[in-house]
Amino acid sequence: MEPRIDYRKYAAEAQKSLYALEKYIAECGLDHKLIHLIKMRASQINGCAYCIDMHPRMRAQWARRKQRLYELDAWRETPFYTEHERAALAWTEALTLVSQTHVPDSDYDEFASSSAKKRLWI
Repeated sequence: MEPRIDYRKYAAEAQKSLYALEKYIAECGLDHKLIHLIKMRASQINGCAYCIDMHPRMRAQWARRKQRLYELDAWRETPFYTEHERAALAWTEALTLVSQTHVPDSDYDEFASSSAKKRLWI
């Protein structure tokens, strides 16, 4: 796939902001596997092949547990995810599909509650 524009040339300041956000996310206290799970699910919802392909570290970490990755798009119907992961995936879907879900408080409350149990700040 050939890029439409060279974002490195035209969006340097925006790219710096994105890197700062990535740094914050990496240091926020959430488990790194969960962060990659969230990113992968949002990429699936958005239909972004580039982003799905961009997360090789996650695929490598899960090489022994491929079923969890293969079943990610049907996470509600599978037994492979923890309560905290389910809450994070529900919150991810609510945010990613904002025009459909309107981001219900119940999804936030569930994720905040599961994060509090793990003593995470969100």
